[in-house]
Amino acid sequence: MTTAMEYHNPVLLQETVDGLNIKPDGIYVDVTFGGGGHSKEILRRLGPNGKLFGFDQDEDAWNNALPDERFTLVQENFRYIKRFLRFHGVKSVDGILADLGVSSHQFDVPERGFSTRFDADLDMRMSKRNELDAYKVINEYDESNLKRVFLDYGELKVAPALARTIVEAREKKDIKTTEELKTVLAKYLPEKVKNKVLAQIYQAIRIEVNQEMEVLKEFLEQSLEILNPGGRLSVISYHSLEDRLVKRFMKNGLFEGEPERDFFGNFSVPFKLVGKLIVPTEAEIKINNRARSAKLRIAEKI
Repeated sequence: MTTAMEYHNPVLLQETVDGLNIKPDGIYVDVTFGGGGHSKEILRRLGPNGKLFGFDQDEDAWNNALPDERFTLVQENFRYIKRFLRFHGVKSVDGILADLGVSSHQFDVPERGFSTRFDADLDMRMSKRNELDAYKVINEYDESNLKRVFLDYGELKVAPALARTIVEAREKKDIKTTEELKTVLAKYLPEKVKNKVLAQIYQAIRIEVNQEMEVLKEFLEQSLEILNPGGRLSVISYHSLEDRLVKRFMKNGLFEGEPERDFFGNFSVPFKLVGKLIVPTEAEIKINNRARSAKLRIAEKI
């Protein structure tokens, strides 16, 4: 059984929850419950009539459910936020918090296959209920699809070479573990940049396995639908792909293109930005290495 402590410190705790501008009797959602750090802080600020819903698809996180009658844990992917809030009789909320990316806990459990530090089966699923895992991506995707994954999600210039090398290697035998994958790709991992390139390779595979970009888009679109006017969206992202989507959506409610202008030539946008981009202090990064690449953006629904 995993304890919440093993999930380490929540990133940008006060800043993220401050961003929600909590009303004591409001309804809030923490869509990345994990160890419950952000949720505990939200509950601390809620009154007796406030409500908090937590979402987490990771079975390990379910052990951390908080014994508080104001709290409900939904054991699902947050791409279904609207559907499951409806199921609980909730059509609109006052604030939504998302701490994207992989939890420290997921990195620290070797058999999950998320970490470049351990040898493990190629898995990388955030939920064991997912059909697709890293093994299938590496052993069953054709060359052009592998190239797309490494290019789009790892932003790797060597994507075509990585894809070709994997396809050639697996013709001899399946690539089953993270260590076997590293061996196959060894020539693209010179010591000087080994960790950086490996992190990009792992990130690419993980995003594909968990459909992270599609999930994020679906979540952001639904958050706009279910937030009350004046409701807040507080999102921490960890890499440029996520951050670009979040930034763009908060700026104009779209992922591409420009918003329409009204009769007076003004852009019609659904959010107003709250404050500037927030990043962790050096002190927080020292305590919690995971915070290193965190970026917090906050928006209020108009």
